[in-house]
Amino acid sequence: MALLRGKTAIITGSNSGIGLGVAEELARAGADVVLNSFTDRPEDHALAEALGARHAVSARYIAADMSKGEDCRALIEKAGGCDILVNNAGIQFVAAVDEFPVDKWNQILAINLSSAFHTTAAALPGMKAKGWGRVVNIASAHGLTASPFKSAYVAAKHGVVGLSKTVALEVAGKGITCNAVCPGYVLTPLVEAQIPDTMKQYNMDRETVIREVMLQRQPSRQFATVEQIGGTVVYLCSPHADQVTGTTISVDGGWTAL
Repeated sequence: MALLRGKTAIITGSNSGIGLGVAEELARAGADVVLNSFTDRPEDHALAEALGARHAVSARYIAADMSKGEDCRALIEKAGGCDILVNNAGIQFVAAVDEFPVDKWNQILAINLSSAFHTTAAALPGMKAKGWGRVVNIASAHGLTASPFKSAYVAAKHGVVGLSKTVALEVAGKGITCNAVCPGYVLTPLVEAQIPDTMKQYNMDRETVIREVMLQRQPSRQFATVEQIGGTVVYLCSPHADQVTGTTISVDGGWTAL
């Protein structure tokens, strides 16, 4: 499948989880990919090399700290081209508003929201020059609704949705689209690692913990997969989605329909 052959995709926060799943699907569709995280280990570069070999595309890893605006912009410059930008980098911290550490608030807003502003601002001139571009922001069901004790995350993801709409309006008619994908709970290695402790906490078996505790707010009672998120991104980069812009696509098992 060469749907995106000749396009270069940069995916932030992509050496694991949703970001890596998105990179995999974009590469499967023929795009050259740039993986990213804040580490710079041999295994990061090996991950990119293996991904590229699997799909016969160019795949590189570029380290950049998404909490720093200058690093975000430098990532786009170092990549040497950006047709598709997927802003995926994100972190989480849980606490009541009146107990929320200020440094955690600032860090979450920087990585989950401000990084998308910086990378998008750096990528748009090149997209405008080519007359084609795709910006896909990985928001969250929490970009459309809220949960207690997640004030910074919810605020940041709502901000990502608003940023997506604004960018879409600014580039309308220029061959560039901007949208937000809003996943519910996705079975990533990070989530998988939480299951055994949750089983012990509630004295439940794996399936019951997943269905009744972890996916309580997800009516399908099933995790979304990284492949499904990646496939949604590929669709948004396809000609079928040329007129899909400034909107959100929920991949949340019905969570936000409640």
